[in-house]
Amino acid sequence: MTTVPPPAPDAVHRTADTLLALDVGNTRLKWALYEAPHPGARLLAHGVQFLENIETLAEGDWRALRAPRWVLGSIVAGAGVRYRVEEQLELWDAPVQWVVPSQAEAGLVNGYDHPARLGPDRWVAMIGARQRLLARGEQRPCVVVMVGTAVTVEAIDAGGRFLGGIILPGHGIMLRALESGTAGLHVPTGEVRAFPTNTSDALTSGGTFAIAGAVQRMWDNLRAHSGQEPVCLMTGGAGWKMAPHMTVPFELVEGLIFDGLLTIARERFGAAPASASPASPRTSPPAESAHR
Repeated sequence: MTTVPPPAPDAVHRTADTLLALDVGNTRLKWALYEAPHPGARLLAHGVQFLENIETLAEGDWRALRAPRWVLGSIVAGAGVRYRVEEQLELWDAPVQWVVPSQAEAGLVNGYDHPARLGPDRWVAMIGARQRLLARGEQRPCVVVMVGTAVTVEAIDAGGRFLGGIILPGHGIMLRALESGTAGLHVPTGEVRAFPTNTSDALTSGGTFAIAGAVQRMWDNLRAHSGQEPVCLMTGGAGWKMAPHMTVPFELVEGLIFDGLLTIARERFGAAPASASPASPRTSPPAESAHR
């Protein structure tokens, strides 16, 4: 799936300051082409491809794109997937950088015991969340929730230090684990109920409440640690499923990883012009499914 406006006659050959941002998850690759490498840059085109179809990108979705000057990506898939993506990127003569979490970048300090072992998607999403708060003048602690194949819940203090986070299975993994390990639980997906009275609803409600409870616990921990009520930003393809069942105040944000990639790109490739709007919602491609 791709959204590409008709190119100008010389668009394929004109590079300018365009940035191709990549979010390579466990099941899909999401990409977005921006007019410049900074928050607020105009989104020129975006799309998504399942990992098994990566080899179609160079001759398909990417063929008519304006050539990027830079490529910046976050990848959680293995080295084999990375190699396949880089083969497709040979379509252009553009340097490719993959984000590796460090001790500090783009205003965020990494409190992980071994900073480089933090998942790059987690790191980039937190940088995006921090940027979003600073752009609107909020110096507050923040809980960052990503809901996808797995669920991550991170805590950032008001000064921009990542304090720590938790990882738990997403809905699909929870259900498959129960189905494979427990006899008689091969049932259709149910509804979320306060008091489930059938197995389908019990399974769906259990997974939903587990995620909501994990977010609530981290929110409580951060409030006790900081003495302030945290902001909670939730992103990920399955975020909308959790929205009706959250027990803390939250904002559902599309494309938080792309916000983070744009913030890192500004640091690495060039500053934003004075007229740029750092939190412009038009800079992020929409979320499209529950899988990352």
